Amino acid sequence: MSTTRALARLSRSATAASRAPVSSTLFKRGMASVVPESQTSNVAEPKLDKDAKIKKFHIYRWNPDEPTAKPRMQTYSIDLNKTGPMMLDALIRIKNEVDPTLTFRRSCREGICGSCAMNIDGVNTLACLCRIPTDTAKESRIYPLPHTYVVKDLVPDLTQFYKQYRSIKPYLQRDTPPPDGRENRQSKEERKKLDGLYECILCACCSTSCPSYWWNSEEYLGPAILMQSYRWIADSRDQKKAERQDQLNNSMSLYRCHTILNCSRTCPKGLNPALAIAEIKKSMAFT
Repeated sequence: MSTTRALARLSRSATAASRAPVSSTLFKRGMASVVPESQTSNVAEPKLDKDAKIKKFHIYRWNPDEPTAKPRMQTYSIDLNKTGPMMLDALIRIKNEVDPTLTFRRSCREGICGSCAMNIDGVNTLACLCRIPTDTAKESRIYPLPHTYVVKDLVPDLTQFYKQYRSIKPYLQRDTPPPDGRENRQSKEERKKLDGLYECILCACCSTSCPSYWWNSEEYLGPAILMQSYRWIADSRDQKKAERQDQLNNSMSLYRCHTILNCSRTCPKGLNPALAIAEIKKSMAFT
């Protein structure tokens, strides 16, 4: 199932919101949703050159300060000749030169921090790593990560995601200090087992592309968190492997994964969360 289709099925209108902090559970937030074409508006650059290469961007908008207003799509027309090659370049230019009210997260611009994760043309990805299609005849559509509560515009609320990350205790746990009292050493072979795991930047692209996570995000940990869990289970320096496995040994935390593989297809870092989940299941079956 494509993420765009899933967005359509999972659409909800924005509901009442207050000005409380994002992490508060005392207010309701708008849910990322596909917006009807009738609920759109257009904004163009103030000045366009004769040889301008104009491309349209349809961007999801929702403002918590207008809680009764439904989400809408705003269309921005900008000149690609004056814009950098990446989607994040377009968003920054729109915010700086066209519409300062447009809201989104961003930081490193190098695919390291995971801040600018969003759904671009039906795919969960990082705006800083996603190239702008040069075909000006095709419009680009940008949404928040699917099936997440929306703080504002393209900003998803990841409170639950980070709560789940904290629950797996993502740090080295040992009962005894290293023998020489200096550091916990690994062989090259043991260290190699962590390749493809530690590179995860917690952007949530994989988890928010997973249908199992859409329906069970309160209990199912999702691909990103499970891959982080396996990163510590596989670490030869950690002495809490059994405890980590016991924490996952229930019907919801791990076994809601049905090997749909959306997570591995969409990961902007080219990682394979589905394989990590399979390795957890295998390790628990044979221990």
